[in-house]
Amino acid sequence: MKTDVLKLDGSKAGQIELKKDIFGLEARADILHRVVNWQLAKRRAGTHAVKFRSDIVGTTKRVGRQKGGGTARHGNRKTNIFIGGGRAFGPIPRDHGFDLPKKVRALGLKTALSVKAADKKLMVLENIDLKAGKTADLVKKLKKLGVSNALFVDGAEVNKNFKLALSNIPNVDVLPSQGLNVYDILRRDVLVMTTGAVKNLEERFK
Repeated sequence: MKTDVLKLDGSKAGQIELKKDIFGLEARADILHRVVNWQLAKRRAGTHAVKFRSDIVGTTKRVGRQKGGGTARHGNRKTNIFIGGGRAFGPIPRDHGFDLPKKVRALGLKTALSVKAADKKLMVLENIDLKAGKTADLVKKLKKLGVSNALFVDGAEVNKNFKLALSNIPNVDVLPSQGLNVYDILRRDVLVMTTGAVKNLEERFK
């Protein structure tokens, strides 16, 4: 499948052939759901914690007499039924991540790319090189491209001036090709890849 290659100013620079086994797969919501859940679970800190009964500092002296006091027979006030006592069954520090087969992860990435291509929300640029890291200049170029909410993907390294100019623009992100992932693709409206990023991606899935 062929698509136009554009320059950063919106003019055409030729065409590129996109492989169908990467950009032409059918949409699979179940695969995308699994991969996104895996990504979000993996990046959770898991540092949530509460104090249990054994963590509370306080006396263990009995509240009152065993009999004849007219109240329940409490041992001490560190239990969870008292104000200031420990929590019962609260969260503890743990790892929320889970394993996902490599084939499923690869299929998820290909599916996300295919969905953008099918929706005509995939653009290929010759490069994203800028002579100066000026945000105002980049905003003008993005307007010519018709892009306001997008993920840019460069080659092995992102152009420093482009990254600098992009840092003050909301709803627009940039990643190197090796950092491309399903969640970031889906959270932005348009996916913009350089020819270098396309080549790196095809090498990755050989």
